[in-house]
Amino acid sequence: MLQFITRKILYGLLVLVGVVVMVFFLFQGFGDPARLVLGQSGDSTTIKNIRKELALDQPKWKQFLLYLNDVSPISVHTKEDIQKKQLKGFFIGGHSKLGIKIPYLRRSYQTKKDVGDVLLEALPGTLILALAAMLIATVIGILLGVLAAVKQNTWMDTGSIFASVLGISAPSFFMGIVLAYLFGFVFSQYTGLHMTGSLFDIDPFTGKNLQLKNLILPAITLGIRPMAIITQLTRSAMLDVLDQDYIRTAYAKGLSKRAVVFRHALRNALNPVITAITGWFAELLAGAFFVEYIFGWKGIGKVTVDALEKLDFPVVMGSVLITATFFIVVNILADVLYGIVDPRVSIK
Repeated sequence: MLQFITRKILYGLLVLVGVVVMVFFLFQGFGDPARLVLGQSGDSTTIKNIRKELALDQPKWKQFLLYLNDVSPISVHTKEDIQKKQLKGFFIGGHSKLGIKIPYLRRSYQTKKDVGDVLLEALPGTLILALAAMLIATVIGILLGVLAAVKQNTWMDTGSIFASVLGISAPSFFMGIVLAYLFGFVFSQYTGLHMTGSLFDIDPFTGKNLQLKNLILPAITLGIRPMAIITQLTRSAMLDVLDQDYIRTAYAKGLSKRAVVFRHALRNALNPVITAITGWFAELLAGAFFVEYIFGWKGIGKVTVDALEKLDFPVVMGSVLITATFFIVVNILADVLYGIVDPRVSIK
């Protein structure tokens, strides 16, 4: 198990290096960073100093190595760099120190804040939204899939298949607009929901107020597509399992239908479902971008879209790296989870 996890982590690190290369060179040439930091009013001397501070006067290959050194958890920095960038970690050495640190994603062009702090502030909102969406998708999707398989060739089966096909076909941004308009505007007096809103509303007198109702519409919108996939996968897997000999043996022993379906059949049908759940959870972290923007939900997605509008590329680059890291971590956890749920799967 340890060897398997180590190998997966090494593969993940190689993928992250590829992402860093792609992110760095992808955002080269989109405007002058010195101008983006100062605006159009900066004089030539100040712009020259900013370019020197950001190492823009260096060759591209050296700029890339400096960026790689910043985002790497193991890196070499001078005392001045550590103080100036306020790096957090453990460093050893003289003037140039080798250290293990929290990756430094540089500073926002617009707010001058540390990009890591900006994204960490928005990360809980995205995680809560993705978890809520995945919970809705998993519970309803598995129940609908089991119901469709047990009631095969009935109106329940047909209805579940039709709903899942509709859910797969409808883009999240379209469903978000429809749900926001219907339940957050037209029927808002009955639902009590709003078209936009975050997890917390800031009141100048009472401070932060928790607003869980603002989570409902974006979570449903984000969970529709994975719910449809999980429904179809559960139905297909259950139909295969229900035809197995051990299921007939369980019935012959006098077990109730509920016990056979949920205790024996469902557990052995969960592998493809787990694949979908773990894969879609990572997908939701990236797919939440437009949903967050539509509903005004404060998360990494909305912060990234706002940064794109302002050409604040360090925030966008940091967001891509964090999202890629989550993909890798979730995929490793998924592979480990297979062996726990189904002992027939060997992890080597």
